Amino acid sequence: MMRLVLLLVFVVSISWSRVVPAVERVDAYLSLLKGKRVALVVNHSSRIGKSHLVDFLLQKGIKITKIFAPEHGFRGRADAGSHVKNSRDSRTNLPIISLYGKHKKPTKSDLKGTDILLFDIQDVGVRFYTYLSTLHYVMEAAAQNNKLLIVLDRPNPNGHYIDGPILESKQRSFVGLDPVPLVYGMTIGEYARMLNGEGWIQGKVKLKVIPLAGYTHSTAYSLPIKPSPNLPNDRAIALYPSLAFFEGTLFSAGRGTTKPFELYGHPHYRSKNFSFVPKSRAGAKYPKFQNKKCYGVDLSQKSLKSIRAKKQIDLSYLQDAYAKFPNKKQFFLKNNFIDKLAGTDRLRKQIRSDLSEAQIRASWQKGLNRFKKIRVKYLIYP
Repeated sequence: MMRLVLLLVFVVSISWSRVVPAVERVDAYLSLLKGKRVALVVNHSSRIGKSHLVDFLLQKGIKITKIFAPEHGFRGRADAGSHVKNSRDSRTNLPIISLYGKHKKPTKSDLKGTDILLFDIQDVGVRFYTYLSTLHYVMEAAAQNNKLLIVLDRPNPNGHYIDGPILESKQRSFVGLDPVPLVYGMTIGEYARMLNGEGWIQGKVKLKVIPLAGYTHSTAYSLPIKPSPNLPNDRAIALYPSLAFFEGTLFSAGRGTTKPFELYGHPHYRSKNFSFVPKSRAGAKYPKFQNKKCYGVDLSQKSLKSIRAKKQIDLSYLQDAYAKFPNKKQFFLKNNFIDKLAGTDRLRKQIRSDLSEAQIRASWQKGLNRFKKIRVKYLIYP
C-alpha cells in the first residue's frame, strides 16, 4: 500500500512539474478575446498542440483582424535579415503585415479596427535576438493607440543566468534596443513587464501577461519547435549567446551547414584539425564562405549539460578565433557590427588588446549588478 502511495505522489509531482506555456492555458485568456477584434503577433512557434494559434482561435470563434509577423516571417522560413513582404495567409486569407525591414512598428492605420493585440512568440533569452525588439515596438504601438496587449508567456531556454555587457544608448539598433545585458534571465512576459514599468517604451501600455505553469528560471526546457532557421536544437540555442559574436567578424558561425551555431571557422584559421563547407540552404541562402572550405572548431559534441552548468557567456571561442587568425586588423567587420551585438565598443577593443576573459568579465559587473536590482521587480517565477 505504501509503495502505491509513493508511486501516486511521484506521478502527481511529474504532472505538476511539466512546463505549460501560456498558450495552453486557454481558460486564462480566451474569455478576454470573446467579442473583440484581435490582431496577432505570431510566427511558426505560436503553436497550441498540433495547431497554430491562428487556426485554434478561429475555431473558437475569435475574430482575428490581421497577423503581424517578425523576422523570418509568419512561417519562420526566411533567412536572417532578409526582407519579408506583406502578404495573405494562404490558409485563412488573413492579411499578414511584416514587422521587419523598414516597417518594424505597427502604425495607427495597421491597428485600425483592432481592439486587442495578442503576442505569442518563442524567445531564446538573448538581447540581439530580434523578436525582443519586435515586442518593444508592438508595446509602443499598443500604448500610443490605446490598445490592450496580451502576452502569452513562454519559457526562456537561457533563463537560468544573467551575463554580458549592458547595452549602451549609442549602440541601440534592431539587434538591441533596451539597456539590458546580453543574457537577461527573464521570460518574454517578464521582459514586457520591465519595459512597461521602467518606461523604456514610449507611453504606457495596458498590459496583461498570461503566465506559464510549472516553470522556474532554473528549469531546463527543450523547445519543441526550432525558434528560427539557424537555431535547430538545444545545443545551438545554448551556444548562441557566445557564438553569435562571430556575426560581427570575418568568421563563420556555421550558417549554411547542418550545425549552425555549433561550430565556427574561417578558411585562414591556423589549426587544420576540423573543417566544414558552408552551402546555400534553407535559412541560409548566401552564407559566409559559400562552397569554400573553412577550418575551425566543432562544438556539436559538447555536452549541453556542461554548457548550461557554466551559467555564463563563453568568450574563449572569440578569443581563440582572434588568436588563430593571421590578419588581426581584418578580424572584425569594417562596419563594427560587433559593437551592436555586444551593445558596446569595449568588447572589440578588449579583444584587440588581448585582455583575459576574467578582465573582460570584470568590466561587466557594475552594470550587471544594477540590472539585477531592476530585474527582480518584474519577475513572475522563482
